[in-house]
Amino acid sequence: MSAHETAADVYRQSLPVILISLVAGLFAGTILGTDTMRNGIESVPGLLLLLPAFLATRGGVYGSLGARLSSGLHQGLIEPYFSRDKRITNAIVASFINGMVVSVFIAIVAFVVLIGLGRSGSLLELVGIMVIAGFLSAVMMLLVLLSVIFIGYRRGLDPDNVIGPVVTTVGDVFGVAFLLVGVYLVGLVL
Repeated sequence: MSAHETAADVYRQSLPVILISLVAGLFAGTILGTDTMRNGIESVPGLLLLLPAFLATRGGVYGSLGARLSSGLHQGLIEPYFSRDKRITNAIVASFINGMVVSVFIAIVAFVVLIGLGRSGSLLELVGIMVIAGFLSAVMMLLVLLSVIFIGYRRGLDPDNVIGPVVTTVGDVFGVAFLLVGVYLVGLVL
């Protein structure tokens, strides 16, 4: 295969995903602009502070899972099917735990920054929101990520060409939405 054909294949596989990511990113921004989200941001001190870190870590944690799975597929270490393969299970569990730990850590750091700035806030509220948003986004990220990688691979797509935009887009869209769900659910309890 020539370099030109390879570049054309990468472009052919990546462009549709990037365009979908663009539209979905605009949708995530629309969610941020809703009155419900603005009210949530105003009612929870520190929420806006932790938002960028939360969204960035979704891409980091689950992007690295996507890279591991993609490498496993290319090396023939895993099959492109949902199975109880130990490599797949360990990678999923590690990513889930990393995502949850990082979510709680972000809440704690946001609280410390609030206190450092002389503002009030509730550590319990921030941790509760992040646990809910972290858990829900983890479930969604894992479902979408595994589906895109395995189904795409079986259909001849190189996961390396599509997983980056998919992970960041799904993380942004569902991360923002699930933060809002977290604000709502924690608000019912506290």
